[in-house]
Amino acid sequence: MAEVDRYQRGLDIIKKYSLEGNDEISSVQQLREAYRSLAPDLEDLIVSFGFGDIYSREGLTDKERTIATLSGLTTLGTEPQLELHINNGLNIGLTPKQVVGAIVHMLPYAGFPRVLNALGVVKQVFAQRNVTIND
Repeated sequence: MAEVDRYQRGLDIIKKYSLEGNDEISSVQQLREAYRSLAPDLEDLIVSFGFGDIYSREGLTDKERTIATLSGLTTLGTEPQLELHINNGLNIGLTPKQVVGAIVHMLPYAGFPRVLNALGVVKQVFAQRNVTIND
C-alpha cells in the first residue's frame, strides 16, 4: 500500500474523531503540532501508522475501538493521552455513561489509583465540554 494512501486514510480517520473549531479541546492536531519541531517524523507515525493502519483495521466499530483505547490508557496511567481519547470518544458518539463505565470497569485490573486518576480526567473533560453523566 502506498505511503500516501496510509497517510490520507489516517487524516480522514482523524477528521472523523476530531471536534473542529475549539482549540481548548484536546485533539490529534494539537498533538501533531506540539511535537513537530522536536520530532518531525512523529506526525507521520501518528497519522500513517496510528490512524492509517491501526484505526482503519476491521473488526471493531469506532465506539468499540475507543472503549478499548480508554481502557488501555487507564490501565497504563497515561492521563494526557486519555484526555485526548475521551474527547475522541465523545466526538464519535460515546455516551458519558459509556466513558465512565469503560474506566470504572478497569478497577480490578488497574487498581483504584489509576481508575481514580482517569476519572479525574473525565471530570475535567466533561466540565470543559459542559457534559453531564445524564447526557
